Amino acid sequence: MMIQLYAWDTPNGRKISVALEEMGLTYRVEPVDITKGRQFEPAFLAISPNNRIPAIVDAEGPDGAPISVFESGAILVYLAEKTGRFLPATGRGRVQVMEWLMWQMGGFGPMPGQVHHFLGVDEKDRAYGLARYQKETHRLYGVLDRRLAEGAFVAGELSIADFAILAWAWRHARHRVDLAEYPNVKRWYETLMARPAVQRGFSVALS
Repeated sequence: MMIQLYAWDTPNGRKISVALEEMGLTYRVEPVDITKGRQFEPAFLAISPNNRIPAIVDAEGPDGAPISVFESGAILVYLAEKTGRFLPATGRGRVQVMEWLMWQMGGFGPMPGQVHHFLGVDEKDRAYGLARYQKETHRLYGVLDRRLAEGAFVAGELSIADFAILAWAWRHARHRVDLAEYPNVKRWYETLMARPAVQRGFSVALS
């Protein structure tokens, strides 16, 4: 029995492949080619109502029956609760992990994603949007850098929040961020990327 991961080679897809590797779960990748609109096909819609990757199908759900889960944050929480790893069950530690996971979902993802978008449009049309979202992306890196000045990871122990944020920091060059400007982020990033399970999560073929 294994988990099916429906994903593509994007930060949101890599969040889940890294988490699956770190948690030691058996899984199989089902690539969803978003460059060809495969995320809009009825079969994928059945497990991901928002037509976005990633999604998973776990053959051994909470009641022993298969379950599908969509949205990367929800998937991370589901997997953490399934395994009892990388998310405290109760208390302040759990609150902190959820805070930083939501921080990524609401900002450190959508904002760099807009940088990616505006870098791809005609130069005459991109000046305002690119400046706006690059400024906000750098602000978010500053928030992360200050947080990481307080400890090795974003929420005490290594957690699903780190996996979520790492997947977007992985694209720092693409959104024109030099990690040397954020030394605590750079240290954290290099530490995580040196972990064997993280390396496997980033090397597994998602496309």
